[in-house]
This record gives sequence, C-alpha cells and structure tokens, in this order.
Amino acid sequence: MSNLQSNFNQKIDYVFKVVLIGDSAVGKSQLLSRFARNEFSLDSKATIGVEFQTKTLNIDQKAIKAQIWDTAGQERYRAVTSAYYRGAVGAMLVYDMTKRQSFDHIARWLEELRGHADKNIVIMLIGNKSDLGSLRVVPTEDAKEFAQMENLFFMETSALEATNVEAAFNTILTEIYRVISKKALVANDETDSGGSSSLLKGTKIVVPGQEPQAASSGCCRS
Repeated sequence: MSNLQSNFNQKIDYVFKVVLIGDSAVGKSQLLSRFARNEFSLDSKATIGVEFQTKTLNIDQKAIKAQIWDTAGQERYRAVTSAYYRGAVGAMLVYDMTKRQSFDHIARWLEELRGHADKNIVIMLIGNKSDLGSLRVVPTEDAKEFAQMENLFFMETSALEATNVEAAFNTILTEIYRVISKKALVANDETDSGGSSSLLKGTKIVVPGQEPQAASSGCCRS
C-alpha cells in the first residue's frame, strides 16, 4: 500500500503511451497484467475494445508513467485500433510462438502501425509463450531476422512464468525516454529566445505527427 501511495504522490516527469498490437489470443492482455500488476490469470477472457493500465517507474532519475494500451486483435475492432495508435511513442508487436499464423500476420500489423503512428515510434517484436517450448513453431532465428530487417527490438517472453516481461517493457520505455529526451533538448534549444518548452516539464509527453521532427535516432535495433 505504501508503494502505491508513494507512486500517487510522486511527481511525474513523463507519461509514455505504449500500444500492444497483434492477433487475438497471443497473450497481449496477460503481458500487460504481468507487467502492471504482476498477475497472470488462466481464465483470462478476450479483450473487448480497448483498455489500458499504468505503472510508474524511474529512468535516469525521472519518474516515468507508462500508459500501456491493449486492444482486441479481432478484425472487427480494427477501426478502434486505428484510432488508438494516435499519440503512441512505443509499440509492442506480439505473436504467439506456438502459432505460425500470428507471426506471419506481424508484417501486416507493422504496416498498419507505421501508417498511423509517428515515424520515431519505438517498436519491439515480442515472441510470447516461451514456456511452451515443446510446441514452438516459430524459430527464434526467424523472428530475429525479421526484427533486424525491420529495425525492431526483439525479445521472447512468457507472461505465465514472468520471463523477460519486465525486461521487455523496461527496454522499450528506456529507449522511448532516450528518444524523447533528445526531442526535448531540440525543442528547448528552439525556445531559448523567449518561448517555453512544454516537452521538458509537461506531464503528458506524446509525439504527434504534426510536431517538428527531431533527427532520426536509429534506435530500434534488436
């Protein structure tokens, strides 16, 4: 309880919106539940529409509130997902390593993401359900090759066993902080003549497409 209270009273330096995308039943909601609340439910039901959870962590002595959005992977909710990409600074493309089709669909999800999100968005490819090793149908090397080709981070996780879940979210949030910090410095330099920069002290940090773009960071590598 004291930890929740300290998080509530803590001054938030940045809020980063990260979206989880991928086919239905690949474990997106379980990854979110494991990261945000360290919980896993064997009776988890399919997500209907959109939901999000938050978790505050410290990066480089800054209080970062991660706002993680989860959406249904079913086709009928694609219109919802199109809207919810807006303002996202990070994305996790999730597939189930025991279902080849979920991996084959990643290219389509990535195309949709890049069509709606800011060009500097940090993207990580997640191969979930590593606990089901005997049922694996997507070789690690296939996923690594795709991630390198598309300039994505890559990690294999197990929401059930909590394997690499914390590491995956920490990696993407740390990289987002690095990218946003660079953009904030650029914005600050541009306002030294008398303007004020909302990027440095604001509590809601997003990267809408209409804002001036910082130089490409070349960040997202596996």
